[in-house]
Amino acid sequence: MKMFCWQCQEALKNEGCTARGVCGKEPDTANLQDLLTFVVKGIGYYGSILAERGESAAEAGRFALRALFATITNANFDDARFHDLIAEALELRDRLAERCGDLGTELPDAATWRGDDPSEYPTKGYHVGVLSTENEDIRSLRETIVYGLRGIAAYGDHAAVLGKEDDEIYRGVLQLLAAVLDDRKTADELTALVLETGNLAVKTMALLDAANTGAYGNPEISTVNIGVGKNPAILISGHDLRDMEELLKQTEGTGVDVYTHCEMLPANYYPEFKKYSHFIGNYGNSWWKQNKEFDAFNGAILMTTNCITPVQDSYRDRIFTTGMAGYPGVQHIPDRSNGSAKNFGPVIERAKQCDPPTEIESGSIVGGFAHAQVTALADKVVDAVKSGAIQRFVVMAGCDGRQKGRSYFTEVAEALPESSVILTAGCAKYRYNKLNLGEIDGIPRVLDAGQCNDSYSLVMIALKLKEAFGLENINDLPISYDIAWYEQKAVCVLLALLSLGVRNIRLGPTLPAFLSPGVAKVISENFNLMPTGDAREDVAAMTAAG
Repeated sequence: MKMFCWQCQEALKNEGCTARGVCGKEPDTANLQDLLTFVVKGIGYYGSILAERGESAAEAGRFALRALFATITNANFDDARFHDLIAEALELRDRLAERCGDLGTELPDAATWRGDDPSEYPTKGYHVGVLSTENEDIRSLRETIVYGLRGIAAYGDHAAVLGKEDDEIYRGVLQLLAAVLDDRKTADELTALVLETGNLAVKTMALLDAANTGAYGNPEISTVNIGVGKNPAILISGHDLRDMEELLKQTEGTGVDVYTHCEMLPANYYPEFKKYSHFIGNYGNSWWKQNKEFDAFNGAILMTTNCITPVQDSYRDRIFTTGMAGYPGVQHIPDRSNGSAKNFGPVIERAKQCDPPTEIESGSIVGGFAHAQVTALADKVVDAVKSGAIQRFVVMAGCDGRQKGRSYFTEVAEALPESSVILTAGCAKYRYNKLNLGEIDGIPRVLDAGQCNDSYSLVMIALKLKEAFGLENINDLPISYDIAWYEQKAVCVLLALLSLGVRNIRLGPTLPAFLSPGVAKVISENFNLMPTGDAREDVAAMTAAG
């Protein structure tokens, strides 16, 4: 066994990757990610002590988010970047330790490990990784918290980039990191902390929603072009809307067009971005199709966050990363400094040398149904429910992936009665957002709220509907949850739903490998979490629900 990783839905045999990640991650990279997480837990240990003393948690919390974000599946494959992050983490941890003063000798290894020989980092990372916790239920609960924190890290980092931070969220992150180091924590205590991770996820998603809408306006119903123009172009993927803004500003008047890919599609819904005439629309589909679609695009490609897959030779010389994304041998656009914008000049110059995109489809799709837009339609939606025109909402949010079994979500969308409306966010929508499912009284049967980062909108929509119908319990709504998951932001969303008391969630195409039988049993008994099954049988069960 060279590594052990089970954090994503592609975990080999739904048990764990031990020789090489199905995602393409090499063993050294996996072990460096585990080592970085280990040192960040040490930052949490000292940072939480300082926070309890009344000091600001911003410095420690901000770094913890950046570092954990880098460990999300398909974010960063570059070992050199992880060595740099580990060095930065050790320096910060030791500064925090000095501020804490003498805490005695009974300190966790993550708070004292020296890291003197970088050549030993992969070996150390393996030994402090997932399998270092022997009890399978304790291991499962600890890892569930860590993976939830990785999702929180992505949301919190995006908010911070837009100037929105919350010391309470930073404190919560540091306290949870410290808690997973504490061998005194029982399974019951860790179970409670899993739900606390969900509570923190809701707060962080609300912060990101305020950051995005404050900067770019509320998403609005939009018809998005999926064809191509005649100019050379840049394809921007990932989730970072500030990168999107700066790229649009810097390409204006250059003769270079801009298209979104995968999770950047919802940028087309924001009023602030629509004013750019060279912003053409969306090109392609889900992240896992990027090998063929990046090749066909012909132009420069900018990966702003996670969802990068092993880079192919056919586009290696025209792909760039930025932010926490990284890939060996791929040019990286540095972070902002001294308040200035990132310099996307190299991306723009490379695009000018390229042919225009090859058209792979034509037409348009409709999106922009975030919570503010749906709230504006609330009377119409409520009337449709009361009249019986809408009989069920099905939340089909989350991630897409490569497995053939994910055709289940297409089959569910096709099998749902015409009185059903799908609420979605995240790249899971690419399984059905181009189907012709029609409308109900002028309301599209697929309401796309945006990125996985916008999952807060789905929570807000459910709460608004609960209020509109005068219900006391969110589970009394005619809403079913059929969630697709792949990486740790989806774990974060799942924990958020559980923390809100949502029951009867179907999760697939498999339950997470990191849920031990004991932990899965507890969650099932308390929340009736269940795996997805046969599409038609699941549709029948969902539509028959009260």
